[in-house]
Amino acid sequence: MERNFVGYGPNVPKIQWPGNAQIAISFVVNYEEGSERSILDGDIHHESNGEVPSPVPLDQRDLFNESFFEYGSRVGVWRLLDILNKYGAKATFFSCALAMERNPQVAKQVVERGHEICGHGYRWEEYHSMDRDTEKESISKTIESLTQTCGERPLGWFTRYGASVNTRELIAEEGGFIYDSISFNDDLPYFVNVKDKPWLVLPYSMETNDARFWRGGLVSTGDFYEYLKDTFDCLYEEGKTHPKMMSVGLHCRISGRPARSLAVEKFLGYVNNFPKVWIAPRIDIANWWLTNYSELKQ
Repeated sequence: MERNFVGYGPNVPKIQWPGNAQIAISFVVNYEEGSERSILDGDIHHESNGEVPSPVPLDQRDLFNESFFEYGSRVGVWRLLDILNKYGAKATFFSCALAMERNPQVAKQVVERGHEICGHGYRWEEYHSMDRDTEKESISKTIESLTQTCGERPLGWFTRYGASVNTRELIAEEGGFIYDSISFNDDLPYFVNVKDKPWLVLPYSMETNDARFWRGGLVSTGDFYEYLKDTFDCLYEEGKTHPKMMSVGLHCRISGRPARSLAVEKFLGYVNNFPKVWIAPRIDIANWWLTNYSELKQ
């Protein structure tokens, strides 16, 4: 994967979203609970990402952190689904296959409510540390599992934390995907070349993302709402002449908590007051781009 420091530069394409929208908003719900590192699943250490620092040695079960994750699948996901449903917002679920296997009623409701299933690995694992063959096998296992559990295969892909240098090529070579989101470097989709063929990238975001509650940078729900609001306001204004795309990253164990969920609902209520806003799953954005902007292929 080559780096690109130029992008669209000063020549941002003047695109048109459906309904002449000034902004496309992609809500992403990361469904990972049950796929994280676990001593019970044979891992040599427990999951170290948590709501609070843990004193438990890595080679022992961390029961408190296990319960933080369980909250996401037991309660948080349902709260977020209901909030999205209240505003008629369709989201993309970055779905770890094992997590969906362990809670098939979530898989069923996500699909029945019209949300997108996007590949997020078989487990919530770090592909950057895998060799090419292992990663390829894991991607295939993810597709097979999600297809069986959810009734449809994923058409997009996002990898935990960091992709490997092989990820994009493996996803493109598989033949069934049409986009990936393993990038944070733009406010619009764009094409790259993968083995001399155009490939679509829909950038994601780690700053308009509730993960910052766990990683630092966000303390109050007001902070989160204001950050989302300011990002929207900026992109919406720019969208008067050059429409943009905004991603909102959510996690069931984080924004599924009562207070944080209110920030999500407040933001949905805010953007719902504006005309020319297109809230869409990433697959719809990808298909729109592929249909209407093929001339932007490199």
